[in-house]
Amino acid sequence: MAPSAGPLLDRLVYRGPRSGSDLRLPAEPAGRGGVAGPDIPHFVGWLGSLFFLTGLPFIPLWGVWADKYSRKAVIIRSALVEAVVFGVIAASAAPWQLVVGMLLVGFQLGNSGVMMAAIHDATPRHRFGLAMGLFAASSPLGFGAGPAIGTFMLDQLHLGSSAIFGLAALLSVAVAVMLALWSREVRPEVVPTGSLIRLAFGAVRGVMADPIVRWLFVVYGLVFVGRQMTTQYIVLLIHEVERTPLGVAGSIGLVLGVATIVGAGLSPLGGWIADRLGFRPVLVAAIGGIAISSAALPLAPNVTWLAVAYSVAIAFQAVVGAMVSGLLATEVPSERRSATLNLIYLPLYLGGIAGPALGATVVTAGLRSVFFTAAAVLAGSLVVAFAFARKSGRGAVAVGSGPGG
Repeated sequence: MAPSAGPLLDRLVYRGPRSGSDLRLPAEPAGRGGVAGPDIPHFVGWLGSLFFLTGLPFIPLWGVWADKYSRKAVIIRSALVEAVVFGVIAASAAPWQLVVGMLLVGFQLGNSGVMMAAIHDATPRHRFGLAMGLFAASSPLGFGAGPAIGTFMLDQLHLGSSAIFGLAALLSVAVAVMLALWSREVRPEVVPTGSLIRLAFGAVRGVMADPIVRWLFVVYGLVFVGRQMTTQYIVLLIHEVERTPLGVAGSIGLVLGVATIVGAGLSPLGGWIADRLGFRPVLVAAIGGIAISSAALPLAPNVTWLAVAYSVAIAFQAVVGAMVSGLLATEVPSERRSATLNLIYLPLYLGGIAGPALGATVVTAGLRSVFFTAAAVLAGSLVVAFAFARKSGRGAVAVGSGPGG
């Protein structure tokens, strides 16, 4: 298997059946008498913060462990822990059991940055933008397949969420086996030496001392705050627009499936453009696209509007991820590149904690207010990104040239 095929496979499976069910989690405990209907929006928001909170302390450790010993093992570890998480959630019969399962998610995270570092070391520089665009598209592809599979299992096979999570657990085991058998190890250019704790703290200090990394982490963090706010509530918005009860799948599979597949198909185009125009202008344009599409979501009069707006948001979100990783890979010195890429999702964790928590607070003013607030946060990220784009880099990616120089 090609070096980047393993990470792609892991993301597709991770975002597959899970996506068709985890977005419906709030309805399931309610149906079992665990969470009352009016409390569901708050439950959604706070639940979404839990696994990021537990995973946050492990981010630098997984990256250092991967560089020192084995990137492949860290990625496989994630798939196996994921299978355990899905099994626990599948067996959950009450909200507190669901919370335990979500807390365990923190131990499966920390793989995406490791994947990006491996892809960087295995990809020709003149194709790195396209490679990261394809990698960023893999998650939306899984999100597209997940709702479709989940809806079919719920509405056509008349199975519950437990069956969906059970299938997800089996697929997670399968991807771990495939990665173990058919992917190869990709070692970093510089293998770190020393104790894990010392290396982890050193990686964090080195990353935060770099002005370019600080700019990008602020931009990326604000994007994730906005996106995590809306992600937690998109299913509830679909139900509200089409006026269907939470216990019915309705158009969830159609909206999320179409939107994520279309978004995934468009996102590699951003990487291709960045290889020719540069990562910075594409980053600014993509964040602007997310802000506009997020503001359009609560204005949706019908499901078609929702699907189009969400497709655009998914596509630009993937492009932003590809541009940030591309800028870090090309503008950070080689001796700190791998450690920086391993920590690239630190903003995701912080945004994953702040976004759902903020959403759970704002939703008291109405469901649609969450999306307008998220659009305002994304507009703030756009301002910071524009300021960053006007600053000169370290000569890696100028406007009008790709990462190949």
